[in-house]
Amino acid sequence: MVIIKRCLGIQATETSEERPWIEHVRLALATRTRQTLPPGPKPAAVLLPLFLKDGAYHVLFTKRTEHLSHHRGEISFPGGTCHPEDASPQEAALRETWEEVGIRPEDVDVLGAVDDFCSIHHYLVTPYVGVFPAGYRLTVNPGEIERLIEVPLAHFFQPEVFRVEDWTWKGREHPVYFYRYEGDEIWGLTAAILRQFLEIAFPARLTTEG
Repeated sequence: MVIIKRCLGIQATETSEERPWIEHVRLALATRTRQTLPPGPKPAAVLLPLFLKDGAYHVLFTKRTEHLSHHRGEISFPGGTCHPEDASPQEAALRETWEEVGIRPEDVDVLGAVDDFCSIHHYLVTPYVGVFPAGYRLTVNPGEIERLIEVPLAHFFQPEVFRVEDWTWKGREHPVYFYRYEGDEIWGLTAAILRQFLEIAFPARLTTEG
């Protein structure tokens, strides 16, 4: 794999003021019963990456290239299929994040995981939440990623950017989530993972703002 695109920045470390926020998220994820799904579909894992920018936490998304076999052109979290050599889904999520956007596994503080999800492409997806340092040098794999999208976390608490549509899939009706950010639309599995994370970590803000 050749990685040639770079998004340059100066790597920085978190300050003591951010630690209570991080520990709040870690505790919220730890003090609930995570819903797991039985083995069956192809195992996969993703990372919901958080980072500080301009004094506020942001979420990092990737826009996939158009030539991929699955999720072409969609906005997603870094991640992918678990490999036999991966010791765990978490290791797979961190490995895929390193391969796609250049964040080294040792530079991610994994705060916890949300529930398992089953995708329409028959993947059993385990989503992890992690923080990487502000100003990190991101390295994009152009074979998989068209561009990166950085969204302030606070954006997702605005009710007008979120909607739910009922779609029919294999004879059953399913709710499909959508978030809008500038000219992009984050939807489907990625939006569902994001929504659950917000409901777990910031329920009061969703109640009062969204």
